[in-house]
Amino acid sequence: MRLLLVEDDDHVAAALSAILARHGFQVVHARNGEEALRAVLPATYPGLPPFGVILLDLGLPDQDGYQVCGRLRKLTTTPVIMVTARSDVRSRIHGLNLGADDYVVKPYDTGELLARIHAVSRRGTGGDDGTGASDDALRLGAMTVELPTRRVSVDGTEVQLTRKEFDLLALLAQRPGVVFRREQIISEVWRTNWEGTGRTLEVHVASLRSKLRMPTLIETVRGVGYRLVAPTD
Repeated sequence: MRLLLVEDDDHVAAALSAILARHGFQVVHARNGEEALRAVLPATYPGLPPFGVILLDLGLPDQDGYQVCGRLRKLTTTPVIMVTARSDVRSRIHGLNLGADDYVVKPYDTGELLARIHAVSRRGTGGDDGTGASDDALRLGAMTVELPTRRVSVDGTEVQLTRKEFDLLALLAQRPGVVFRREQIISEVWRTNWEGTGRTLEVHVASLRSKLRMPTLIETVRGVGYRLVAPTD
């Protein structure tokens, strides 16, 4: 897999590139936001396959990493993992709203980073995307979840979700009122049983509540998991 590493510190980039190379990744290093944006353009690397994952450090010298994330999302659908020292939930939700697929908080464990890279790189195709999607649209109060087209709207206005946000919502929406265990959600949406994904799940739930403007839509069942509370018209 080709991986785009956006990191301004050459020493950090060299060490991380060596680790990633040992695990089979072909790493392209971009030192700032503009280099990263040019790297994803098809004309930059003609004849080569697109990147499988973009690893984006938010502390860039030329522009804010969040801005780069938003611009990358307009140019490519490649999964983006943010690398940040900001551990608060609000910052991570902001990144997800801009189109990031996941995040890693510094300092991170190499095993954690590799697990997250592999998790976001797994792409579902057709009906085999881990959500158990059918060919019908789900209508839950003012919200409509169109499974075939992967579109979500509230009161007729489309809401932009990341791939994992949609997968999570689709899973819960197909069985409203049913409690899904955290382990089950992580297995079906992230296709892994790695325990560290639990924090990512919490952030994605918070992001869905924010984007859909329905803070009570997804209910936390303490010690068990989550369930979707079907909204009324």
